[in-house]
Amino acid sequence: MDINQILKEALSFFGEETWVVQVFIVVFFTALLNWILKRILKKVVLKLQRTSTYWDDALFDAARKPLYFLIWIIGLCFAADIIKAEADAVIFQAIDPIRDVGVIVAISWFLVRFIGRAEENIIEKKKIAGEEFDETTADAIAKLLRISVIITSALVILQTLGYSISGVLAFGGIGGIAVGFAARDLLANFFGGLMIYMDRPFDVGDWVRSPDQEIEGTVEKIGWRLTTVRTFEKRPLYVPNAVFTSISVENPSRMSNRRIKETIGIRYDDVNKMRDIIADVKKMLQDHEDIDTNQTLIVNFNEFAPSSLDFFIYTFTKTTNWIEFHEVKQDVMLKIIDIIESHDAECAFPTSTLHIPDTVNVAD
Repeated sequence: MDINQILKEALSFFGEETWVVQVFIVVFFTALLNWILKRILKKVVLKLQRTSTYWDDALFDAARKPLYFLIWIIGLCFAADIIKAEADAVIFQAIDPIRDVGVIVAISWFLVRFIGRAEENIIEKKKIAGEEFDETTADAIAKLLRISVIITSALVILQTLGYSISGVLAFGGIGGIAVGFAARDLLANFFGGLMIYMDRPFDVGDWVRSPDQEIEGTVEKIGWRLTTVRTFEKRPLYVPNAVFTSISVENPSRMSNRRIKETIGIRYDDVNKMRDIIADVKKMLQDHEDIDTNQTLIVNFNEFAPSSLDFFIYTFTKTTNWIEFHEVKQDVMLKIIDIIESHDAECAFPTSTLHIPDTVNVAD
């Protein structure tokens, strides 16, 4: 007995209700095809993830869920067409629009996922390779591409459903004026984010601070509306992008050197040793391996203070790392103390001298 005879007997069993069997077969094969594709694509993606290229695994991984969705949309619409032939209800007139919209949504979903996965792959593999890479630019380009795909898909769906795109665009132009007034803060934040991407005052990972407002920390994320800054107390600070268009922003992460500027005082009794101390301190800084001698280096007697003779040092370290800078600064300060003590001098501290006239007698 061949398969055709089995199908004929099965169809004759249902009599006039053969459409039920047809619907069952369509749904069954749709589910079976999805199951087979899941297993195949899962193995393919795992193999492609081991390659060095950015696009192959991103392409297949991005296609998985939209492809499952597309197969179900086509299969269920095909089954609905079978039912429509038996029950000519008004609701089945929506089958074709649903199928068309489903296909557009699946393609748009795939493109959005592909852009996101490709961005992740590029950033991750650049980090592994140790190559310099601008994450902020990649994030901005990916967002622009996703927005373009979504807007284009929405317009195509409207055209597919029978709406005139030109009419929609004309309405959007008129409505955009009203929306602009109602959402001016939102638009200000959007264009503020655009200016951040274009002017690049800071990138993700930079340490930023503003002398105008209490903003200081590490940039974690630059969004279209908000920029997330992680403060040094490990608290997230959400700053509207429009704020950055009206305040000054300092980016210490881009400094070329860190400055050491300190004032040291010695006793008035050691005034005759000041010249030698200054000379030795200056030589120590010039010979120090962590001091950048190409930058300004000053060691000079500076002030007759109330309790000390003050000289100051003004120099720059080679490192910009916060922790390393303090190690270098500590080493410099300790060597200055050693130089002062090597000249049999002492660092001054606040003192008061009381002069008592010779005519004053202290009673026993």
